Amino acid sequence: MTNNTHSPHVLALSCPPIPLVRIGLVGLGRRGMKTLERYVNIKGAEIRMLADVDEEKLNAANEALMRSGRPIAQTCLGAEGWRDICACADIDLLYICTDWSTHCEMAIEALNHGKHVAVEVPAATTVEECHRLIETAERTQRHLFMTENCCYDQFSISTYNILKEGLLGEITHCEGAYIHNLMDYFGEADEGKYGSYSWMTHNCSLHEGNPYPTHGMGPIGWLLNLHRGDRMDYLVSMTSETAMRGNTICKVNNTLIRTIKGKSILLQLDVTTPRPYNRLQTVCGTHGFLQKYPTPTLQLNSKESLQGEEAELKAKEFFKGEAARLWEEGHRTGVPNEMNYAMDSRLIHCLQQGLPLDIDAYDAAEWSCIAELSEISARNGSRPVSIPDFTRGRWDVLPPHPFVR
Repeated sequence: MTNNTHSPHVLALSCPPIPLVRIGLVGLGRRGMKTLERYVNIKGAEIRMLADVDEEKLNAANEALMRSGRPIAQTCLGAEGWRDICACADIDLLYICTDWSTHCEMAIEALNHGKHVAVEVPAATTVEECHRLIETAERTQRHLFMTENCCYDQFSISTYNILKEGLLGEITHCEGAYIHNLMDYFGEADEGKYGSYSWMTHNCSLHEGNPYPTHGMGPIGWLLNLHRGDRMDYLVSMTSETAMRGNTICKVNNTLIRTIKGKSILLQLDVTTPRPYNRLQTVCGTHGFLQKYPTPTLQLNSKESLQGEEAELKAKEFFKGEAARLWEEGHRTGVPNEMNYAMDSRLIHCLQQGLPLDIDAYDAAEWSCIAELSEISARNGSRPVSIPDFTRGRWDVLPPHPFVR
């Protein structure tokens, strides 16, 4: 193990409290607009600036702010407009909702201007980008938060609490996935005309590994205490033989990961076949088992297995804590996606109170680097590929994950 106790790091990073978090929002597509609409209901934050390449989207965003009773935001039009937000002294947090190829560059510039960053998933597309993000976050001592909402899924929150109470025993294996037939949901991608999520379907079909690993990996990273007593060691990845559906390549990726302490992880990606929506959310322990998809299943302390509605009701008995409270608050408010609301409410609360964030820069790098590493393995006959230690030897310094204080 490399000892770097005297070099800067951002483990459990705390920064001065920010009473009102002033946000610059970049990217006003489907995800960006939903983020803007969600922040109408989140206390302690205000969207001050907007950036996009489309003037109509900027106007629509300000109209949405006006309808909500919030002040309109300053707008930055054009491909470089986001740089004006980074340079603005009146912004505390850059919130990035652009396509993933731009995430690293935008995040690094914002960090270098002393801003905190919230970035959509994945935070980076290559291992080199992950290293650059970590280096910049450590040098600037600013927060880099990847907005992995699946960590705040209702079933996931219950799972964390079930684990904390010892009812699963020791985890031996976890499974996570992003299985979502985007072709049917958003229509097939026409060359050069990628609307909604069709650009994502197109990019996933061209990638030879798993370019979108974080929905499956995020909750698992918390459960296995990655860089909090364990870390990912290596992976092997396999992508199915490609087949054509119209103009789109259809294939499925399976990636297996082993941790230093011998835990195994299965990640799957499939956005181009008719398979029903599934994130797996499977946890195998020495004393219990649970999964959310395709049928909720819960077996604790080797007792009788509960399935379907019975399993969901039992899991809800463990739905408690701050994240659960915020999830319920979002539900009462009528937000369209409660786990997004809980995630952003937690982010703003931690920034206001000067607390470490639930998802840190190392999470962002560890979960995102799987994209390139899985492709390298799949291209080379599923050979094992080492996973970097972005903490540089500090992966066993922190206590186990608090699972959202």
